[in-house]
Amino acid sequence: MRTTDPDVFKAQINALSADGGGDFPEMSLSGLQVALTGAPPSSEIFLFTDAPAKDLNLMGTVIALIERTKSVVSFFLTGSLGLRRRRASDQGQGQVQHSRMVESDSQLYMELSQASGGQAIQVTKTELPKATSIIVESSSSSLVTILQAVRSPGRADNFSFTVDESVRNLTAYVTGSSLSFTLTSPSGVSQSSGEVNGSLATIKTVGNFLTLGLDSQAGLWEISVSSTVPYSLKVVGQSAIDFLFDFVEVSQGPHPAFAVLESRPQAGGNATLLVSVTGSESVSLTEVALVEASGSGEVSGTLESVGSGDFLVTMDRIPDGEFVVRLRGENSATTRALPDSFQRQSSTRLRASTVMVTAKAESDLEPGTPFSVLFTVTTNGTGGSFTIRATNDRGFPSSSPTTLTLVTGVSANGTVTLTAPANTVSGTDVTLTIEAESPGATDTNYAVLRLSVVSPVTDFSRPVCDVVSVTANCSDDCSLSMWELSANLTDGNGTGIERVTLRQGNGTLNTTTTVEGAGNMTVTLAAYSASCCSPEVELVAVDGAGNVGTCFRSIRVTVDTTVQPPVTNVITENSITVTPPIVTTTTASRGHPLSLSSYLCSIMLVSVTLVLSR
Repeated sequence: MRTTDPDVFKAQINALSADGGGDFPEMSLSGLQVALTGAPPSSEIFLFTDAPAKDLNLMGTVIALIERTKSVVSFFLTGSLGLRRRRASDQGQGQVQHSRMVESDSQLYMELSQASGGQAIQVTKTELPKATSIIVESSSSSLVTILQAVRSPGRADNFSFTVDESVRNLTAYVTGSSLSFTLTSPSGVSQSSGEVNGSLATIKTVGNFLTLGLDSQAGLWEISVSSTVPYSLKVVGQSAIDFLFDFVEVSQGPHPAFAVLESRPQAGGNATLLVSVTGSESVSLTEVALVEASGSGEVSGTLESVGSGDFLVTMDRIPDGEFVVRLRGENSATTRALPDSFQRQSSTRLRASTVMVTAKAESDLEPGTPFSVLFTVTTNGTGGSFTIRATNDRGFPSSSPTTLTLVTGVSANGTVTLTAPANTVSGTDVTLTIEAESPGATDTNYAVLRLSVVSPVTDFSRPVCDVVSVTANCSDDCSLSMWELSANLTDGNGTGIERVTLRQGNGTLNTTTTVEGAGNMTVTLAAYSASCCSPEVELVAVDGAGNVGTCFRSIRVTVDTTVQPPVTNVITENSITVTPPIVTTTTASRGHPLSLSSYLCSIMLVSVTLVLSR
């Protein structure tokens, strides 16, 4: 369900109910997989749970989707701080079992939140409403990440970040327990974590989650954290200045092109990023670096402007572990005498791999027909038996090899066979993730494909419009009279008429559907009425295959300047001429051009014309 109406969203949530099950773990990662493939890239996703995940086999798939979509996932964990009551399906009526999510269960959610740049917030259910304020803050427009850091295991560390003049609503999030910190502003003023309402920040605490509402003072800030347990730190604000990035392969030639990598970059060599700065034309980049996510090491790249705010960044190497992308630059649109320095950082943690997975689909899936995707796996590391996993977010039946044997530097091929059920609606998309994991699970990489299910087109015939009747009671004053048209629209043995609309005409159109005849043909009845001041109408009928049929009718009064003798009851082919000043006519057509004319007072000529497009 997708909607921009909060009332519709709340109604859908309130209508949900749960039944079945009986065991404690839940299909948390399956739900997260669907959210990651269904939401736009760079989304903020929130998962609420009080239970561990039972579908741990999807861990690699979820991380791959996080890296590809660059979405931020935050978890609200209420089961790790209290007992959870659930009726056991295998016990007697009225029996309940008490379970709780232990620390090892919540560790998986913490790892996923850290990988995406989100939070793993542990609260009781009564504290939950206070913690959800992050949802409102995260949905603010133009939200940018200035600093993101994780220390696991926990240790004392100092962090610095630059805030520019464009930043508003500066906020820091700290997730962890048993920690203390000291915050220092650009002007040298300090505030400790024990000061809830200090000169630099207002601190709110709920569970293991701290929110610091900071003074948006431009310059270099510092925060010193002391902790022996894992913690995360994230500094965000609202600003128009941000950046987008992708690892790319550059194809050489007279017209160089950039192909976005759909997997992790290759370890042990150089890499190229395409960075796009958004929000200001007065910005210049001074540095793009890959910064270790849990350390202080970093690798800076060589910048090359390719125009329109885009830069190619060449890295001579990639950090060995997880890393984030940090961007620094200057903004000349400032109130200061010198350019305003700024800093931005990616939320998603990335890593390189010695394993390469490539896959390509040449066509679309057809409902009910097996579809093959060929993939190739190569390693520059240690060879051996690699574990292969192929999953899709629709739960379509699939088959693939469970292992491939690789020799260093030599490729191995495999095939995933995916079958969309015969009743799958045409236009449905499905995301296929293929993972390759090295022996001992020391390295992994993936390929993510977004495929479409398309039914074969067998209906090439346009809908047919048969006018049943036209009644025109038009007087000299058109505003005082009306005319009406009724028509039958059919699609034969095609996909059926999906909609009928007006292309011309200011009247009222009503449609109903009936089944007629021995062949049970579906007929759409169209009834149109309009003022005689709107003498033309064109109906447009569209069937399920997108074929379009039109039906045009006109009742128009024109002036004939020639003097003709009065003619009464003259009958000619395809026309009827009568003398009354007000005429009511009823005609029928079966797909042939039809015209009706009336001679009024030897001067006025009323013509009715039907053009039927098949």
